[in-house]
Amino acid sequence: CSCRVNKWLKIVKDPPEEKKDEIIARIHGPPMPTTPQIASTTSTDKSGQPQVKKKSKTRHWVIDPAEGFYFWWLLIITLAVFYNLSLVIARSCFKALQKENYLVWLPFDYACDIIYIFDMVVRQKTGFFEQGLLVKDKDRLKKAYRSSFQYYIDLISILPTDLGYIFFGIHQLELRFNRVLRISRMFECFERVETRTTYPNLFRISILVFYIIIIIHWNACIFYALSRAIGFGSDGWVYPDPAIPPFDTLSRKYVYSLYWSTLTLTTIGETPMPEKDIEYLFQVFDFLVGVLIFATIVGNVGSMISNMNAARSEFQGKMDSIKQYMQFRAVSKTLQKRVIKWFDYLWTNKKSTDEQAILGLLPDTLRAEIAISVHLETLKRVSIFQDCEPGLLIELVLKLRPQVFSPGDYVCRKGDVGKEMYIVKEGKLGVVGDDGITQYAVLGDGAYFGEISILNITGNKTGNRRTANVRSIGYTDLFCLSKDDLLEVLSEYPGAKSVLEEKGRRMLMKDGLVNQQDGEPGLDEQAALQRVEEMERRFGKLQIKFSRMTAENASSQQKLKQRINELEVHLGTHAS
Repeated sequence: CSCRVNKWLKIVKDPPEEKKDEIIARIHGPPMPTTPQIASTTSTDKSGQPQVKKKSKTRHWVIDPAEGFYFWWLLIITLAVFYNLSLVIARSCFKALQKENYLVWLPFDYACDIIYIFDMVVRQKTGFFEQGLLVKDKDRLKKAYRSSFQYYIDLISILPTDLGYIFFGIHQLELRFNRVLRISRMFECFERVETRTTYPNLFRISILVFYIIIIIHWNACIFYALSRAIGFGSDGWVYPDPAIPPFDTLSRKYVYSLYWSTLTLTTIGETPMPEKDIEYLFQVFDFLVGVLIFATIVGNVGSMISNMNAARSEFQGKMDSIKQYMQFRAVSKTLQKRVIKWFDYLWTNKKSTDEQAILGLLPDTLRAEIAISVHLETLKRVSIFQDCEPGLLIELVLKLRPQVFSPGDYVCRKGDVGKEMYIVKEGKLGVVGDDGITQYAVLGDGAYFGEISILNITGNKTGNRRTANVRSIGYTDLFCLSKDDLLEVLSEYPGAKSVLEEKGRRMLMKDGLVNQQDGEPGLDEQAALQRVEEMERRFGKLQIKFSRMTAENASSQQKLKQRINELEVHLGTHAS
């Protein structure tokens, strides 16, 4: 049986691997080795000498809390907790519900108890992270769980209080109230679902409604039990006499109590005036709970609505600020309409204007992997990304900036100095003549241009200038990689820089745009310009380092002077 369980757990834990793309595989690198670790313990023999006792090589079952099995188990234990949370109180207060169906409830009760017991095993087998690594030693896991406060709560919740049925009768459901103490598992499940769901705001509203319904349900059950203790129909506040139809049915008893509880806790209706002290106290307590529920509903719903509209509000704020600026600067109405249409296109098509800010919390590797995963098909067509080493590929992808061009916008003009390269993500670009009408070619998804002009290839006859006019036909999404960003990255990868320059030189030679002669003025000027830019970058870095060292030196000198003054005062005191 244990072999079957382990086999099933292995299937749940290790789903079929997805086939990774070659570019993503290069970023991931080779998979980590998963060699089993054999734990050992020390003991002493009869002579008192320590000896090492190796444990069995059989791998024990350890649950990773981040894996799917743990999540699905939380859902199972949550169903058991919900069963006890809702029905234990109802069956203990509404006796007819228990007496008429107790043979149905008993199998469910003990099935939940079995789930509770197995949950303690799951907790004991669940690993935890220490220094970034999952602890799998079963002795440490057992010790950590049994030394925690949660262990005693779990133990109390599964105590066999049902043995009291022998003395008090099988219908005394108050003996099972300890099962409700496992409610922390339900809270943990809700937290896990909230982090996994793609509709977190809707889930939060649903959970809020669920909590309110549970509180109203418990309050209704307590109201009925209190009415029975005071006496049904003894006054106008308690539940009417069950002997009088239609108040004699189980459904009417529960619905009446639920209606009374809802009116009281939501404070939206009139309820009968209490007549006894216990009734007044219970009513006051309900009013206080109702005020807290009302405040919770208003606060949480308002916060959820604000979160749901947060993206729209932020986007609208940016749009309003640009509108105000254009009106203040008296921008033409035609240009204002173009800007508004551009914003409308961004919002309608869910285009993010600041992807770097959204992904800023993630480490560079994950950000690069997300960018490659989202834009993989486009990046695979760009020759500059084909043979890059993983480190350079990550740096280049992180430097890409999305841009959206409106219909008729020029991406670049003939004769302009090339400072960026572009990759077409979505849309159409036209290569047009100087008149802006004659169209020579159309660039579609995955096309790229301008990569030669940003490499500073020695001997380029075009002098790193654009050789054509490129104009957006409709709304076009592009990726932009600036020359400065590329050179900054390549400064750390000189080998890759040589490879890219050689690849670009071959492309220029194929089109006859590279100067083969030595000593060309353009060649010397271009090489000198490249060296000057490199020196400027290095000089800037040296300035930053020098400023930091100067500040550290001044701070150390100040501390040294203070120390000398303290020593002089100390020596002067001893001399006197």
